[in-house]
Amino acid sequence: MSNLLKDIYSVPFYAQFSEVLSQTIPSFDKAEFKSLIFNDQFETYELKERMTHTAKILHHFLPTDFEHATHTIRRIIENLRDVGIKEEVIEYMFFPEYIAMYGIHEYESSISAFEFITQFTSCEFAVRPYILKYEEKMLTQLLLWSKHENKKVRRLASEGSRPRLPWAMALPNFKTDPKPILPILNNLKHDACEVVRRSVANNLNDISKDNPQIVVEIAKKWKGINTEIDSIVKHGCRTLLKQGNTEILKLFGFDSSHITLSNFKIITSKVSTGGELEFSFSVANKNESNRMVRLEYGLYYMKKNGQLSKKVFKISEREIKPNRTSKITKKHSFKPITTRKFYVGKHQLSIIVNGHENKTADFELTN
Repeated sequence: MSNLLKDIYSVPFYAQFSEVLSQTIPSFDKAEFKSLIFNDQFETYELKERMTHTAKILHHFLPTDFEHATHTIRRIIENLRDVGIKEEVIEYMFFPEYIAMYGIHEYESSISAFEFITQFTSCEFAVRPYILKYEEKMLTQLLLWSKHENKKVRRLASEGSRPRLPWAMALPNFKTDPKPILPILNNLKHDACEVVRRSVANNLNDISKDNPQIVVEIAKKWKGINTEIDSIVKHGCRTLLKQGNTEILKLFGFDSSHITLSNFKIITSKVSTGGELEFSFSVANKNESNRMVRLEYGLYYMKKNGQLSKKVFKISEREIKPNRTSKITKKHSFKPITTRKFYVGKHQLSIIVNGHENKTADFELTN
């Protein structure tokens, strides 16, 4: 069985989908559908390409009138549910892709379709071209969705408006000025659904990358309302915490006065690719009261050009009693991963305590 995500689009998947299409569209031709799907290029397509390809082939069998096509998609989804297809499966994200591809000039029909489809499979990527084209109308719609009875529609209001949603087109106007989307987040901060609240936090974190002070002010207003909103604020400020933003560190009680670092040591000064870097250090609270400490380390990776690139990793957050010392030993894996290529040579490591980075130490990565 393939471990590649793109292979969710498999022969069994399309066979099952064809059965549902046959129940929904009287003129549907299974053989033609299979032939069009599995063209000469299909095996070379990556996940997003297969998704787009499926939307294009589906277009061949749907009514030419876009509004009629959206009604047919609704019936297809209802029939998928009837045969036990679970919601929130990414395979069917070609439905919102279809709306974005063929409905951009059919605003009202598209919005109605998104509201229905997102309750089956997320439309967070597909609404973004509409936000770019119809910003004012979409802001009004997103605000309405933020009050919707269905949690998945409410989540769409927040997730779809994220300025920097990963793997999606950016929303440059909201990166420059996120104020228009703040009423949406304000509506959703009390949401009963944790997934919706997590989306609010992710939106705030996006905003913090371009407009940190806006998020700092929101954090100050929201923190302390209740534990659920405190969690939103903490997760939404994670980039600011990593950056050592002094106002945010203070807001969460990370006071560095009389907190000392000692005995920083790299135990494995030479690390082979696939092995582990091991290091240790001690942190002491020399105050007369308990103190919260946020412990991180900065790993300076060697790049192909010989320059170093820093990435911050969290170790823990802990409370240290007065005049006590905590000793920490940590390992970092250099097992090959798809998202980062390792280069042999000198790397560096630093310890970060409550946002304050201490002196770096060298280690060598070998083959």
